[in-house]
Amino acid sequence: MKAMILAAGKGTRVRPITHTIPKPLIPILQKPVMEFLLELLRQHGFDQVVVNVSHLANEIESYFRDGQRFGVQIAYSFEGRIVDGQLVGEALGSAGGMRRIQDFYPFFDDTFVVLCGDALIDLDLSAAVKWHKEKGSIATIVTKTVPQEQVPSYGVVVTDETGRIKAFQEKPSVEEALSTNINTGIYIFEPEVLDYIPSGQEYDIGGELFPKLVEMGAPFYAVPMEFQWVDIGKVPDYWQAIRSVLLGEVKNVSVPGHEVAPGIYTGLNVAVNWDKVDITGPVYIGGMTHIEDGAKIIGPTMIGPNCWVCSGATVDNSVIFEYSRLGAGVRLVDKLVFGRYCVDKTGATIDVQAAALDWLITDTRRSLPSQEPLERQAIAELLASE
Repeated sequence: MKAMILAAGKGTRVRPITHTIPKPLIPILQKPVMEFLLELLRQHGFDQVVVNVSHLANEIESYFRDGQRFGVQIAYSFEGRIVDGQLVGEALGSAGGMRRIQDFYPFFDDTFVVLCGDALIDLDLSAAVKWHKEKGSIATIVTKTVPQEQVPSYGVVVTDETGRIKAFQEKPSVEEALSTNINTGIYIFEPEVLDYIPSGQEYDIGGELFPKLVEMGAPFYAVPMEFQWVDIGKVPDYWQAIRSVLLGEVKNVSVPGHEVAPGIYTGLNVAVNWDKVDITGPVYIGGMTHIEDGAKIIGPTMIGPNCWVCSGATVDNSVIFEYSRLGAGVRLVDKLVFGRYCVDKTGATIDVQAAALDWLITDTRRSLPSQEPLERQAIAELLASE
């Protein structure tokens, strides 16, 4: 059975992470989100997968290769070109990417599924496909019911009593919403749907193809299903996803490493004197990370591999990516640290290097200054005077 994973987007709402990591490779406790999707597809018999790639395409292709170590076959459809020796992504949109694959050579010859490459899902795909076929649908959206107050964050699907789609609302207000069923970005298609997508141009599934199907009166349905769906559309979503996994709220996603104490997990060779630090789980600490005596870590928190947390530092309810050095006295609460960036849970970002704060947060691979920066000395004196 055949499937497509949409992986060509730039992930602008997940910057700064997606400056260097494409969305499908964003790690959920060291495991890329797209790897979870491949496991789900394989579990339900979808073992032939085409992935459209564009932004940071080489990263995705180098990690997943032909798919054999994940138990599937993978091929890639690159959207872009080479300019001055550099790959330049030129994404064709979700529907345009489907059509490009079919125009190259007819791959989609039977019922197929399309998944967005940036969500953790625990869905009975087989049941959804069965429902789709019984309805005689040309296209089916898997929807999920959310609380009324969450509706403004999503695209709403409006159906009649049989499940046939009548209209869409893009992020309506609570008062204007005609439904609490939202589009999850999980689709089931018949090959003939591709006839309604123009060739060689950018075209979107939700914004263009679906409204066209409604206008035509095509057999187009939505199936509401109860399942776990963790969308990683924005930085706050990612922060919440890590929290949910650490708290044990996401089925089929376990915390990696070895549980050294209740709720505290580590990778290999973590350097820490457990009786000289204050750590409250759930916490994950990656391999070859050093936690100095006197550091304080409060969960749910993830600290990636090859980090260094100095004495007196506090990390509370935060996500720290690999090779981060957190200086003495730094206090991170509800923060995400990625390279030279510190992001709060609303998505507001500080470039710690540009803000001359890289003596507080920096890369473990950088050489430390031979003497304390003046800013640190001044803060120490100020704190002492109090």
